[in-house]
Amino acid sequence: MAQEKQIILVPDYLTVRQLAELIDASPIEVMKRLIANGIMASINQQIDYDTAAIVIEEMGFEAQSESQAAAQQAKEERAETAQTWRKMYTTEKREDLQTRPPIVTILGHVDHGKTTLLDTIRKAKVAEGEAGGITQHIGAYRAIHNGRQITFLDTPGHEAFTAMRARGAQGADIAILVVAADDGVMPTTREALNHARAANVPIVVAITKVDKRNANIEKVKQELSELGLVPDDWDGDTLMVPVSAQQGTGIEDLLEAILLVADDTEIVANPKAAPAGVVIEAEVDKRSGVMATLLLLNGTLQLGDVILAGTAQGRLKAMFDETGKPVKKATPSMPVVIMGLDGLPQPGDQFEKVVNEKAARVMVNDRRAVAAAAREQPMRGAVTLEDIFSQVKTGQAKELNLILKVDVQGTLQPIVESLEQSAQKNSQGIRVRVLAAETGNINESDVMLASASNAIIVGFGVAVDNAARRSAEAQGVDIRMYDIIYKLLEDVELALEGMLEPVYQDKTIGVAEVRQVIRISKVGNIAGCFIREGEARRNAKARVKRAGQVMIENTGVSSLKRFNEDVREVRTGFECGVALANFSDFHEGDLIEFYVTERVS
Repeated sequence: MAQEKQIILVPDYLTVRQLAELIDASPIEVMKRLIANGIMASINQQIDYDTAAIVIEEMGFEAQSESQAAAQQAKEERAETAQTWRKMYTTEKREDLQTRPPIVTILGHVDHGKTTLLDTIRKAKVAEGEAGGITQHIGAYRAIHNGRQITFLDTPGHEAFTAMRARGAQGADIAILVVAADDGVMPTTREALNHARAANVPIVVAITKVDKRNANIEKVKQELSELGLVPDDWDGDTLMVPVSAQQGTGIEDLLEAILLVADDTEIVANPKAAPAGVVIEAEVDKRSGVMATLLLLNGTLQLGDVILAGTAQGRLKAMFDETGKPVKKATPSMPVVIMGLDGLPQPGDQFEKVVNEKAARVMVNDRRAVAAAAREQPMRGAVTLEDIFSQVKTGQAKELNLILKVDVQGTLQPIVESLEQSAQKNSQGIRVRVLAAETGNINESDVMLASASNAIIVGFGVAVDNAARRSAEAQGVDIRMYDIIYKLLEDVELALEGMLEPVYQDKTIGVAEVRQVIRISKVGNIAGCFIREGEARRNAKARVKRAGQVMIENTGVSSLKRFNEDVREVRTGFECGVALANFSDFHEGDLIEFYVTERVS
């Protein structure tokens, strides 16, 4: 039996000396082989991969491109991660799974023709007699190409796509990145690409407006290749299709490309399973009540089923396809408009079938109670730099997702390379994944991406937009700001090794002035207060100051009342009664400071 050749990983460029060291041969022998092939090269001269591969093959080894191997590994890792999104499939038996139609979303710059492209596909490829029947926007529809169905999400834009991911729903199997041939790659194009990559979905590029006189397809391909999307006709793995939505050209090729990618991706469902999927849209109709558009991802949905979607539930009284035609059942990848829910679910809410309406009401009440309790608690991020190691230890995370924003282009690549080296050196096997690395201030789109991807935003020498800061606080996204590179890298390295301790500080949220001391038997002294600034909170800590001197601190608020009623908070300009734990020696004129302890970014 022939012995298998040893595989040698070869970089794109290397010197003759480095090649000799790779294959454990003398540089003289390597130079002789090169001369025999008509290549004169000195010991320190660089040669490319193709040249090195000739020598390696002649000397009994098998050459493999280091960059291609790394790209293939990354692709496999993305595919592995992508499968974990569809939790509903993990409990299904392999033999029960069947291929289902792909679900496609359109992403790209606002003026590059996303909506026009969708309209052209709908008019050209929806079944005869049905295209005209689509009289209202329901958020999704099916098209036919060569007898196969493709479901399009008619909600173009990475904001909607990522908002669904933030609510736990993937929503799409393939993303079409639209880039105009006359405009090229725009900042929003880069944002859309980052969001699609973070979702681990395959990307097909539609180069639109090729009918324009100033269209430059090759320039677009060059710009995309610089972003890591190498066209298939340039020996890359990204299908790029020139189209003109106005003239209707290239549509067939685009749909064919979608099906080719779908065939290369495991897009499956179990039609026999309990129905489950995602809410696309929902609204209240004056005549029909709550109308919700559902996209089925697994199982078969039938008229009369009781479903639970977010905090809405109900029995399906009617079901329509995208043409308004009544249907009795829906199969995987099919969008339907349903009637029968008792409330409005949110886009991105996942739905499932439940046993009966009684069980559904119990589950809705539980969810509402959990949501109410969560609103009372301070928001915590899905992941912070301090607790990434503990999440890995408990199996909750295997990688650290980062979004990097820097002030100038010159510092971008060195930081990215240093972060990747830190990941290689860490002993815990945690992978660092940079979802986006760009120049400019941190904006709301960055926060949205971080929220949906459990990522940490790292800023170097930049500012945070006000809208982004408010959104980060609301969604619990961890933003870390640095102005020294080594400190940034040190924090990441320490986090990967589990040695970065969280830092906390006290934040004053309100100040109250004691205007009257009220004596209550069996209770003690109560401070009758006026809130001078901020607010008093029942769950805050408190300190008492008298003439600038701290009388007590780090004590709890045992009672907060207004007009003999217990309250959770009292705001500026209102009076209240305050009782503190382990302190009752109030004097008129004392100041009570209410504060909370917060993690410092």
